[in-house]
Amino acid sequence: MSLISTNPETGGKLKAYPEASVEEVSTILDDAAHAFLGWSKGTIENRAIRFQSAARTLRESSEKAARLMAEEMGKPLVQGRLEVDKCAAACEYFAENAERFLSSIPVEADARKSFVSFRPLGVILAIMPWNFPFWQVFRAAIPAIVAGNTVVLKHSSNVSGCALLIQEIFDKAGFPLGVFRCLLVGSGRIEEVISDPRVQAVTMTGSTEAGRAVARAAGGALKKCVLELGGSDPYLILEDADLGLAARTCAASRLINSGQSCIAAKRFIVVESVRHDFEALFVQEMGSQKMGCPMDESTRIGPLAKADLREVVARQVEQSIAGGARCLLGGTAPQLPGYFYPATVLTDVGKGMAAFDEEVFGPVAAVVPVSDEAEAIRTANDSLYGLGAAVFSRDLQKGERIAVEDLEAGNCFVNTFVRSDPRLPFGGIKESGYGRELSMFGIREFMNIKTVFVG
Repeated sequence: MSLISTNPETGGKLKAYPEASVEEVSTILDDAAHAFLGWSKGTIENRAIRFQSAARTLRESSEKAARLMAEEMGKPLVQGRLEVDKCAAACEYFAENAERFLSSIPVEADARKSFVSFRPLGVILAIMPWNFPFWQVFRAAIPAIVAGNTVVLKHSSNVSGCALLIQEIFDKAGFPLGVFRCLLVGSGRIEEVISDPRVQAVTMTGSTEAGRAVARAAGGALKKCVLELGGSDPYLILEDADLGLAARTCAASRLINSGQSCIAAKRFIVVESVRHDFEALFVQEMGSQKMGCPMDESTRIGPLAKADLREVVARQVEQSIAGGARCLLGGTAPQLPGYFYPATVLTDVGKGMAAFDEEVFGPVAAVVPVSDEAEAIRTANDSLYGLGAAVFSRDLQKGERIAVEDLEAGNCFVNTFVRSDPRLPFGGIKESGYGRELSMFGIREFMNIKTVFVG
């Protein structure tokens, strides 16, 4: 069996990668388990030094990595370079802060001494998607590894080249053999890896359906897992919003990674009194972004990563229009090779339409008109998902109150777009998953939070 990489700009085959045999999988897990014995006993300071080296190696590899992402999944070059730099910055952040995050916490109790200690668990299986093929991996791996765990990566099959380049970067940065290993297997073999006794926990980013399957397998093996799953992020544009700022920000968020992001803005819930003015500005912003070859420096919208993804997006648009939505921009796939889909704006979208109920993984924006602020909040929360949300209002106190008290999501932003940041915890609620990545909270997810009591 082989794992196939396809160029989404042309639809042509890039490369076939041989799938790891049962024996090769066992060797990789052995390497990771053996490496844990020494890696976990070292100091955080020494582990942090390796991540400073990884940051330098990432920046040296930036152009190679960006071009590989463009080839394998269609990411525009400019966005690929930014993704690599974000990985490097996260390496530096955790190198500088891991020791503080994992320091023992003294607790007064009926003892001479009692405290909470944080100790690594062992081998962590990371199941990662293709849409941010470097950032998703480093976001999960950095805190786990600097804390003393080892990581085995099962990447999406269509970005196997990226997976191998990430392995090369860890090797060049001087990490011992087995601390980070790449495992080239198809999705049908994930359960056997999860159930292996050498694997202690699982982190996964991907679709909600894939998350359910991973959760069942991890639960059956009684192993901790963190799931970052789909999203249908609502952005509330209230009556007192700065409409120019809102239109620019909403378009930028909807078109990140050509719309293929779990935390991209997807539902734009607009108070009716400002709806037409917002739509005019929004359509202008969405329509001004160039679609084309991801290797072109001026391209902002590349092809979708796979043929089936474009088919799903086209179906969601068609069904929504059939259900009463109106198309203000785009809406038809161009007659080009590859898997392109244009920036699209639908309006009069409501519950029961695919553009409202489902996650749309492409450059399609759904404008949902509402009568007032209260209806905007109800509509935003009327979703199976709870990953990110944003609110636009000139009244910052009101915006903050809505973000804190009213919006049902793990990441709520005011007057800007939702994004992950190493300094802040990242994750969702409802069918967007559970657990947290990044920050102090993320680094503690795969630790034994150990009570020590000295009588």
